[in-house]
Amino acid sequence: MPPNAPLTPGDPRRFGDLEVLGRLGEGGQGIVYLAREPDGDHVAVKWLQHDQSGDSTSVERFLREAEVARKVAPFCTAAVLGTGVEQERPYIVSEFVEGSSLQQAVRKDGPRTGPALDRLAIGTATALAAIHRAGIVHRDFKPGNVILGGDGPRVIDFGISRALDANSTISGTLVGTPAYMSPEQVTGHTVGPPSDMFSWAGTMVFASCQRAPFGSEALEPVLSRVLKAEPDLGRLEGPLREVVARCLSKDPGQRPTAEQVIKRLIGHPVPENNLLQRGASEAATDPAQEGASPNVRVIAGVAGAAVLAVVLVGALAAGTLRVFPLSGPAAKSAVTTSAAVASTEPAPAPPPTPTRTTLPGGGITLHEQPSDPITFTAYELYNKNVDDDVDYARKSLRGTFEKHPGNLESLVSPNGRYLAGRHEDYTSDGYDSILIVDRESGSSFRVKTGRKPLSTPVRAWSRDSSKILLNIDKKINGKWNALGFAIIDVAQAKVSMIEVDDETIRGSDFGWDDTETGVIAVYGKDEGLRFFDASGKRTRDLPGVGPLSSGTIDLFSPSGRTFVTDCPKGKDGENCLFDSATGKQLHTFSSDCEKVLGWYDERHLYCWEEDNATNDEIRVVAFDGKLVRLLLEVPAELDLTPYFTFTPAQGS
Repeated sequence: MPPNAPLTPGDPRRFGDLEVLGRLGEGGQGIVYLAREPDGDHVAVKWLQHDQSGDSTSVERFLREAEVARKVAPFCTAAVLGTGVEQERPYIVSEFVEGSSLQQAVRKDGPRTGPALDRLAIGTATALAAIHRAGIVHRDFKPGNVILGGDGPRVIDFGISRALDANSTISGTLVGTPAYMSPEQVTGHTVGPPSDMFSWAGTMVFASCQRAPFGSEALEPVLSRVLKAEPDLGRLEGPLREVVARCLSKDPGQRPTAEQVIKRLIGHPVPENNLLQRGASEAATDPAQEGASPNVRVIAGVAGAAVLAVVLVGALAAGTLRVFPLSGPAAKSAVTTSAAVASTEPAPAPPPTPTRTTLPGGGITLHEQPSDPITFTAYELYNKNVDDDVDYARKSLRGTFEKHPGNLESLVSPNGRYLAGRHEDYTSDGYDSILIVDRESGSSFRVKTGRKPLSTPVRAWSRDSSKILLNIDKKINGKWNALGFAIIDVAQAKVSMIEVDDETIRGSDFGWDDTETGVIAVYGKDEGLRFFDASGKRTRDLPGVGPLSSGTIDLFSPSGRTFVTDCPKGKDGENCLFDSATGKQLHTFSSDCEKVLGWYDERHLYCWEEDNATNDEIRVVAFDGKLVRLLLEVPAELDLTPYFTFTPAQGS
């Protein structure tokens, strides 16, 4: 087992299903633990410091690394395996490898030369090409942020990275490491990919001679040389010396891109769609050169693990949190091997690996990826011990979840900006109400709805996040009856209460219609769908469509052209698709789903599946009935109500 420090009394013993084995390091931002997965693989877990957990800016900065690393090709950086929350503090689970940073390796073993230096240059340039293709500027590329793994170098530490279209300067603050900063970083101008190439070139100089091209002593002389002096290119030779010199140009426009560097170093043309795979292949460690077994990915023993712990502590002390590679099955699925990339044919892009996140409330595991057209934004857990539901809602579309005690519903808007919550108590003057929190501005406002004994449960946000649909319910003879619906205009902070004079819909809940300009409800015993305009006037009926397995929420496809039901008089697991305009049945399919919950995209649904005695699952299902993607795992003993929303791009 890799060396680690013993746990202290305040340390957690588990993060979800991960067993915590010991400490790897601690700094100003977080604590890094060595943990073990159920299958025995080691992982690194980084847990935000307690004194920063209440600061939204600190939490966002902490989780940024996970978001960035998830976008980058897995053969270039360490894969993020998941995120979660423990004791109301977020943590990041990442791959782990017993290896050292380039800075430590050069200081211990001396400069790199010959093929080893060439492989290092190609591998790190490939990493930057992937980072830039993902729309990210690293902004702190340096020897300490390159980890030497058995399958090639990995670039780490995205703590101060920025999107290419984001403002990349911080007033009054130098962002980066002075010895490897570009002139535009020093002068406070906006930085882009050329800045990373300047830093890459300085790192290659260090690798060749153990010193930075502009020195590394006092701050002011180093920064002055970065702006005015010619670089010392150390022992670089041949094509590598040529491209490094060009990358150290004071003018960002004169520097080659990472992909141009790869092509020059490889020495002959490479198809664009195979460039990163080829670069990764060229950078893979030669076992004979490095003294490692061809079949073993871990390249260092106890000494290497000790170096890794030092790197972790140094990263945290600097206020950043780094992601480290891991050996084992998870790594095998995330890393492109030399054999796989050596083909002369362009390799298809691998499907993105979903990030696994443990959610609060009892062993719930979310599997998501940035390309998902829907986002899991809220859920309710029924607590049988107190006969009550507990609400959890997401702080942002990709953020952590927080508990909302006392709320009957807590729904996040599709754009992630607003949270609509209905409290279990009436206001002091006897009204049901909805509290809407604008999380972008930090403001909130309350909209009073029905006066007691009316109840106005939140049904759904409109997909453009401008309106909220509510039911208007009243308990009659011990049973809740729908008297109508209400629509909140968020921009105006006003509600329209609409009474619907239709006895056949009293047992139904309302939902948005296919255009979201009106509403729908189930009517009569023949399980028909009735449409109403925004004033409550009946506009049309679609009779005999069958039970709505998901109710009136998420009934329509993203385009609104199709809706799904349990087939009229159909068998268990049989679903029917209908044309929204005509009510014509378009398609029928059967699956292992217990219940369809909504639409994933125009060609897929998502559904509840009772997988086994241990876990229930929410999966994506195709129109041929095949279950194609895992979204959520829920322990079988929990009673969970999930809320997914279309992202604005897909739901519009």
